[in-house]
Order: sequence, then C-alpha cells, then structure tokens
Amino acid sequence: MSNVELILNMLAEASTTEISQNENPETFEENKIVARKGGNVAKAARVQLEETTGKSVVTNKNAKDLQPLPLLSDDEDTDE
Repeated sequence: MSNVELILNMLAEASTTEISQNENPETFEENKIVARKGGNVAKAARVQLEETTGKSVVTNKNAKDLQPLPLLSDDEDTDE
C-alpha cells in the first residue's frame, strides 16, 4: 500500500464520517448508503489523479511494507 493509497483511504473514512454527521443515518441500510457516498469521494479523487498522472494509484504493496518514520529521541526538542 502506497502513501497515496493510505491517504485516499483516510479521505474515504473522513468523508464518510462527515456525511454521516450531516445525514444522521439510523438504519443499517442508511449507513451503507452513507458509506458508499464516502467511498465515492475517494474514488473520484483516485480517478482524477490517475487520469492526470497516467499511472495507477493502486499497488500490490502491503501497509507493513512502508518505511516507518524516524522517531524523535527524548533529547530532541520539537519546539525549536
């Protein structure tokens, strides 16, 4: 899974949350509709990016294959 795939996944989740807060679904079926709407937001972004770059966003990588960010040591001051 690439960074772009992770970002699009987060976009789908955040979009679904926002739509859910606006529509207040009460049943499972209503929640499924909201989830599809949230997913479609990320799909539209993916399709537009792929059309713009001419490359597929989807990879065969797994999220565990991503390089972790370096951790700050306790000695490093993050306020500077």
